[in-house]
Amino acid sequence: MKKVAQDMTEFRKVTDVFSVAPQIEPGDIAAAAAKGFVMVINNRPDGEEPGQPTNAEMEAEAKKAGIAYHYVPVRGMPTQDQIDAEQGYIEAATGPVLAYCRSGTRSIVTWSVGQSQTGLRSNQDLIALGAAAGYDLSGVLP
Repeated sequence: MKKVAQDMTEFRKVTDVFSVAPQIEPGDIAAAAAKGFVMVINNRPDGEEPGQPTNAEMEAEAKKAGIAYHYVPVRGMPTQDQIDAEQGYIEAATGPVLAYCRSGTRSIVTWSVGQSQTGLRSNQDLIALGAAAGYDLSGVLP
């Protein structure tokens, strides 16, 4: 239990409906569900680092926890297809969404570019939201 509680502090709230996290563990999926998240998006490609949980492991945990799960692996900057997929999943969610990757950066970048492109938030607002969550988006959003 101590590990889950420690990992919970790494769920970085960006908005009331979107949070990001550095790499989470399978047990953190149930903790996310208990915190009210209805969906987890995995932005980390399998095999980036020895010992990281696989997509299949994380998806199985999401099914056990009864929450939606999507795999949108991003390497470097997200492609338009990845941005569109993530944006669509988030828009379809019926409650808060948690996205994660190794550090959380790819997750917040993918989200913020989608928000900017659709006009849902200004780049200035996105940069401020990113900073509040511990991420510098000034180099990604003009």
